[in-house]
Amino acid sequence: MPSLNVTFTEAELEGVRAAAAADGKSLKQYLHDLGVREMQRRQFVAGATAWADRLRGEFDDAFPDEVPPAERRDGSAAA
Repeated sequence: MPSLNVTFTEAELEGVRAAAAADGKSLKQYLHDLGVREMQRRQFVAGATAWADRLRGEFDDAFPDEVPPAERRDGSAAA
């Protein structure tokens, strides 16, 4: 497995160490888990966006009056 060097300022490192301690993890485990969580978050967001895009037309047909304010012709805000 490749090694990785990450540089933090003293203040940043202090904050990361405190966050790791609050989670009851070593610094190494905390940073590992942080990277994994970010990958999972991005996968979730991509999936949720794709799901919403697939359903958008169906929703718009079922609820024609529910047009987002930015897309309304008269520019009125939502009630």
